[in-house]
Amino acid sequence: MADARRKIDIAVEAGPVGSAIAHDSAVRHVAGEAVYIDDIAAPEGLLHAYLGTSAIAHGQLLSLDLAPVRAAPGVVAVLTAADIPGVNDISSTHRHDEPVFATDRILFHGQPLFAVVAQTREQARRAATLAEAEYAEEAPLIDIAAARTAGGALVTEPLKLERGDIAAALAASPRRLKGSMAVGGQEHFYLESQVALAVPGEDGDMQVFVSTQHPSEVQHMVAVVLGLGSHAVTVEVRRMGGGFGGKETQANLFACVAALCARKLKRPVKLRPNRDDDMAITGKRHDFVCDYEIGFDAEGRIHAIDAVYAARCGWNADLSGPVTDRALFHMDNCYFYPAVRARSEPLLTHTCSNTAFRGFGGPQGMVGAERFIEEIAFATGLDPLEVRRRNLYGGNSSSEGLGRDLTPYHQQVEDNIAGEVIAELEKRCDYQARRAAIREANAASPIVKRGLALTPVKFGISFTATWYNQAGALVHVYTDGTVALNHGGTEMGQGLHTKVAQVVAQAFGLGLDAVKITATTTGKVPNTSATAASSGSDLNGMAARDACETIKKRLTGFAARHWQERPEDIAFLPGRVRIGTREIAFRELVQAAYMARIQLSATGFYATPKIHWDRKAGRGRPFYYFAYGAAAAEVAIDTLTGEYKVERVDILHDCGQSLNPAIDRGQIEGGFVQGMGWLTTEELVWDGKGRLWTHAPSTYKIPVASDRPRIFNVHLLENAPNREPTIHRSKAVGEPPLMLAISVLHALSDAVASVGGYRICPRLDAPATPERVLDAVERVRAEAGL
Repeated sequence: MADARRKIDIAVEAGPVGSAIAHDSAVRHVAGEAVYIDDIAAPEGLLHAYLGTSAIAHGQLLSLDLAPVRAAPGVVAVLTAADIPGVNDISSTHRHDEPVFATDRILFHGQPLFAVVAQTREQARRAATLAEAEYAEEAPLIDIAAARTAGGALVTEPLKLERGDIAAALAASPRRLKGSMAVGGQEHFYLESQVALAVPGEDGDMQVFVSTQHPSEVQHMVAVVLGLGSHAVTVEVRRMGGGFGGKETQANLFACVAALCARKLKRPVKLRPNRDDDMAITGKRHDFVCDYEIGFDAEGRIHAIDAVYAARCGWNADLSGPVTDRALFHMDNCYFYPAVRARSEPLLTHTCSNTAFRGFGGPQGMVGAERFIEEIAFATGLDPLEVRRRNLYGGNSSSEGLGRDLTPYHQQVEDNIAGEVIAELEKRCDYQARRAAIREANAASPIVKRGLALTPVKFGISFTATWYNQAGALVHVYTDGTVALNHGGTEMGQGLHTKVAQVVAQAFGLGLDAVKITATTTGKVPNTSATAASSGSDLNGMAARDACETIKKRLTGFAARHWQERPEDIAFLPGRVRIGTREIAFRELVQAAYMARIQLSATGFYATPKIHWDRKAGRGRPFYYFAYGAAAAEVAIDTLTGEYKVERVDILHDCGQSLNPAIDRGQIEGGFVQGMGWLTTEELVWDGKGRLWTHAPSTYKIPVASDRPRIFNVHLLENAPNREPTIHRSKAVGEPPLMLAISVLHALSDAVASVGGYRICPRLDAPATPERVLDAVERVRAEAGL
């Protein structure tokens, strides 16, 4: 669409919005003064809980002797499922497949069986290991292959997306190929572990301080487990030390157990697992196997795609349904498929229940899309970038673009700027000249080989569960002209509070120091959605502005009456309010309004328009808009060892009209490095007994500072405001940058391909560890007859 970046007139007064303002807690983070759950001063009588877990992955729990636990030093109580006054279930999808404590069937290694409460955390942790359990152990299903061999039991209903006659399109395609790709999972590795502090109140009330992305869901789960109404439970979150999706549903267990213990003992209880237990118990990014058949022609144009995305989901549904759905939603990335069929296969395994992770299945779907492109490029001998360009939505001209804008889920792509983003980055990073130079250098270098790849991103923004696309806010204006802000989003280091405060300050014409951000609490804003799906700023920014506009309307009406001016002659300007020909300070107007008994507090609400989704039909408009970006990565590999370095990365990313360029840049850099870790160094390993071996920093390798690209150029796309009327025409930037790291995987593949003269597709799976890179090098050499 040639006019996708046409100029949109936006009346934005000078103010905090659009400024590169530091994160509201940045100084406290650096100084170590930011208060997290474990930093809250211990309430009088605080006790500590710990979980006792299963020692097998699959089987029957025959008996459980807790007498040694009760007799341990410092132990106050031991609680099991029999002590739950409400329902023994914390299933986020209400399928009743996730008990707080197992009672008979064991479905993964580390499944909670009981909780022990002691005077100190160390006493509770040691006592939890003393239980004597007897099991009838059964062979666990550990991976996708085993699950399929055993019959392929699913944890939730699969999804099918289909458009066109796939069988006819494949049959008519000039060329066809089949393949399979494995994409590994990923541990969230938030710096702050799961933690909850429950404080009982009168009349059965319960206050829970918890590190969660979804306070309202925790509120509901605690109420269900305790047999209370939601009005009796208040959940509060000031900040998290990282979440990345790992605290969307996974915090429920820890909050509910802490609250259960606090209710039973009528004393405050804290539960904080150590890193090993946290990693063993909690879910991770789903690993996938994508089986595909592609129909295409000699010019590299796709005719048909038929793909099955199978996922290791773990022992219960959790969020595997929407995660595998979103994988299908992004199996097209930026590319138009004339005929397409995509099916999900959410498989049950006897491992921890996998869950949300930044991108929420989208990254796995997108990795598959880029493998399709790579396969075609090697089959035709074309530059992969040229194959990408030839298959973009919209095509290269208005005639080719006719009808090439419909996704596999039948949403029209109306804001397509992928081609322009690719072209701008290609020029900015000098892609063509560097590609030629790298090929020439590789011909003269027998051991060290370089690779270069440029990959795009198109990421849909909105919850695919349509009802989650709503938000509330509460704004108080005080008589001294200061403002207190509360909204339903949670702060996990991503700068959401800062952005929403900027929106509020802008609305009233105030400096950011006049706006106080308060902790997210279900007692102020009810029925909130999770801070996820990159929607935090979109939803909560609009809700907060709605509250501000309500207050401004009251103030405008008062000022018009008080000073006898027309409402249209009253304007809120930076640092002042213009009333006809006079200008007064915001504080002065507020004080006068208070004396006239004008309400200075308001709630705000926002629901994303236009979106709808019919899952049964596989049709709808699940996304309000798309965020775009592109990255070019250059790597160097040692063909004798498989070791490699990321030499240079250039990124051009679409943030729309950025609310805060500094925070957005940080999200892009951090998201890219996290994605790079997922696709290169981070590998999850279970043994045959279902025990997680990579359960600590000693065995699980996240990227460190020295792994970042040696040259790292990050630019925001300029003059590209969101075509939809989002908050100040900005775009979400939480998840989309992670998928820019796919460029690193394909740069590694390009380097591997050089050992075979660029004639053989390396089919490099993820994570592309040095061992996997070395295997690919040897395989390509063997296939090339070298």
